This record gives sequence, structure tokens and C-alpha cells, in this order.
Amino acid sequence: MPQPIMIAFFLSSILCLLFLIAGILSVKRRHFIGGTASLLLAIVFLLLGLLFQVTTAAIQGYRALTYEELAAEVKTEPLQGERFIAHVRFFDGRIEVYELAGEELYIDAHILKWKPVANFFGLHTAYELDRIAGRYTDIKDEKMKERTVYKLSEEKIFDMFDLRRRYSLFEPLVDAEYGSATFISARKGGSFELHVSPTGLLIRNSNYK
Repeated sequence: MPQPIMIAFFLSSILCLLFLIAGILSVKRRHFIGGTASLLLAIVFLLLGLLFQVTTAAIQGYRALTYEELAAEVKTEPLQGERFIAHVRFFDGRIEVYELAGEELYIDAHILKWKPVANFFGLHTAYELDRIAGRYTDIKDEKMKERTVYKLSEEKIFDMFDLRRRYSLFEPLVDAEYGSATFISARKGGSFELHVSPTGLLIRNSNYK
């Protein structure tokens, strides 16, 4: 959790507790107007605290992005027919192997672009690789032939990308209306670097072995 949003969460929790106590004491003393106002403020700060908690949970797996960054290294090996193997080494050193159908390697990602009000709480543009797939050059083949796709993103209870698309509550905080995708030929095999920048994904040739 970014430090500013952690501080905001604790402040919201403390204020919620203080207004809750003040509201209960006011009601006991029959100060109903003041008690009602305090309880309403306690609910407001409770909701703010829950919002900070959900936001923190929903961005697990996303990596902060302030400049172009190497997200993964990929080596492709052609197989018989329109199939190939992709060896993917992720930023954390983990290596996965995928057998894909098609003539091209396809990878996409979710990009979270936080708005200025969220930047104040330490939240900045972030990304998460979403899926890897095989892709056909001809659109007819894409419609008719075998499709292979694998999930790259982490399983989580909340995902900020999905929350933003479903609920307008998050509209003032984050822009998640788009993803980013890139693809490259895998017919001859080769080594590539997958980079991500604030504007999206791109693939470059590399010496990955």
C-alpha cells in the first residue's frame, strides 16, 4: 500500500471511531441533532476507509509505471504446422512456457492511469499483463482455426480495472477504459523484449536465451 493512501486509511478509521463515540454520547445525553450529525460523519469516514481498502486490494499485482519498463523477455520456437512455443521470463525472474496456435505472438495488458486526485495519495500509472495468445495473420484463419490463449494476470477478489468499468464511483480516481496489446511474427522464432510505457506495450528484438 502506498504510504499516503495508508495514512489516509488510518486517518479515516480514527475519525470514524471518534465521530461514532461522539454520536453515541450525544444520543445518550439526548442531543439528537448533534448525535445524528456525528453518526453521519462516522458513516462517511467509514465509507472512505472502505474505499481505501478496496483500492489497495484491487491494485495488487499491478506494477507502478513512471517510464518505459521491461515487463518480460520472450523466446519463440516454431513447431510443425501453425504452432509455436513461447518461453516467457517475467520481471520477477519466473519463467513460463506456452504452446500457442497461430503465426504471431500476441500479448495484452491492463493499464491503470490514475487521475491527479489519486496521484496525491501516491497512486500513479500502473500495469498488469493480462493474457498471451497465438494470432493468425489472415482474419479468415483467426475466425476458423484453433485459438489458444492463457491468462497472465493474478487472481484477486477485486480488480481495479474491472471495478472502474462497472462502477462510476471510481471515475474521478482512475481511467481504465482501455487496455494495450502488441503482437509479432513467430514463424521463424526469435528472442524479444516486451516493454511497457505510459502509452502502452511494444516488442523489440533481443538476445534473450
